Amino acid sequence: MITRVPVADPGSTLPAHWHRGAFVQIFVRAWRDANGDGIGDLRGVIEGLPYLQELGVSGIWLMPIHPSQDGDHGYAVTDYRAIHPDYGTLEDFDELLRQAHARGIGVILDYVINHSAAAHPLFELSRSGPGSPTRDWYLWRDEHPAGWRIYDNDPWRRDGAGSYFAAFSRHMPDFNWLNPDVVAWHHDNLRFWLNRGVDGFRFDAVGHLVENGPDHWDCQPQNYPIMAGIRALLDGYARRFMVCEVPGDPEGFTRMGGSAFAFDLNRDLVAFARGGAAAVGAAARVARYFERAPHALSTLLSNHDSFAGARVADQLRGQGAALRIAAAACLLLPGTPFVYYGEEVGMTGHPALPGDLALRTPMSWTDCPRTAGFTVGRPFRPLSPNAATHNVATQHDAPGSLLAYYRTLIALRRARASLLRGDYRVLATEGAAWAFARRHGRECTVVAFNPRATPARLALAGVAGTLRPLLPGWAGGCGEADAPLEMPARSVAVFALE
Repeated sequence: MITRVPVADPGSTLPAHWHRGAFVQIFVRAWRDANGDGIGDLRGVIEGLPYLQELGVSGIWLMPIHPSQDGDHGYAVTDYRAIHPDYGTLEDFDELLRQAHARGIGVILDYVINHSAAAHPLFELSRSGPGSPTRDWYLWRDEHPAGWRIYDNDPWRRDGAGSYFAAFSRHMPDFNWLNPDVVAWHHDNLRFWLNRGVDGFRFDAVGHLVENGPDHWDCQPQNYPIMAGIRALLDGYARRFMVCEVPGDPEGFTRMGGSAFAFDLNRDLVAFARGGAAAVGAAARVARYFERAPHALSTLLSNHDSFAGARVADQLRGQGAALRIAAAACLLLPGTPFVYYGEEVGMTGHPALPGDLALRTPMSWTDCPRTAGFTVGRPFRPLSPNAATHNVATQHDAPGSLLAYYRTLIALRRARASLLRGDYRVLATEGAAWAFARRHGRECTVVAFNPRATPARLALAGVAGTLRPLLPGWAGGCGEADAPLEMPARSVAVFALE
């Protein structure tokens, strides 16, 4: 249960800037079922690697794959150094790493850093009484603290003669991160996976690590050195990446040396793509965001949590032009972009499922009405309502499909150093329409958007040369950069400036 793990770096075969390409976020339970039991598994992820390679992604984020008390999403971990039996074995995971790396794809794991499951052996020992050797690994009080409210709930949970702190659920007790034994144990857990060749981690609920009182429980000062210590641990390995979930201060935790999701940007990206009156303000905020924000941030449109919004296809009502504009903005701006599984084919959520479950339906691989190609058995959860029309098989060979568009954008990002890691400068704004340039060395890429229902004209400032279209089928204006750029309604343009 408490075993030290020394550093044993196996090295990395990935290129130096691999983590600046696009990632796909995968809920393994819902991705692909290889053994027919109706539950996605690691062998299913392996079977899907050729698809991911063709999509062009540089990395995948696996949502929690450890044994868990919740039996579904995995955020109540009972063993940090094992694989959930529904998903397979450590040998399956090692094979996934080998095959992903052979395709140039990195693999990062979801690490639940703030809390364990109540069924974790360390917490079960902790709750045995004040004399327990792991009592101080969690947050206990003899008297029930008053005046606390987090997410409309009292985070202190009565248990026997005391109360323990669990911000999210009584089944998810928070670790005491001010205990050096807790820090050392988590570092050993991380080295366990890094030594196997894992390429990094997504850290859950980083803002909650330390609480200093009823009004001081989010992004406390102690959290920053805790995560800096983890960044230092990862720096002892070759080319490892970390990204934090911390809506309260994504920029601060990115500047600390890793990356964090730009939750203050994702809703503006969707609102901008939607067009309409709100798009003008959203466009202004999106256009200026990376003038001040660190380029190491990670961008997204949506994910597995409803606080980040519904699936993008639901937010944009399935409108193809809006989906393309949102995808292009997320994938071509600075930052490391994350695509939530199924987003690339326009999957919708299930309106009859409660809360976050609506966002976590089985991947739509085919138009099969019973399984959507996810399994040969019975899917563990209902399919997305639009699986019959929005699936991989239907879109795979269709040149004008959303999937083809994602492949094109991701390929552009990987092929052009200016999009992968170049600087950023706004060239023009006109209402909701705007354009920016990204430059690396002598290479420059110009990207322009018009989400409005009418054409727009953009005068590009401070650039000279010829604009060569990089997106197939571009029907708008181009030519010399010093001439106004004519943008059709609801369009995206990408040019090489030569």
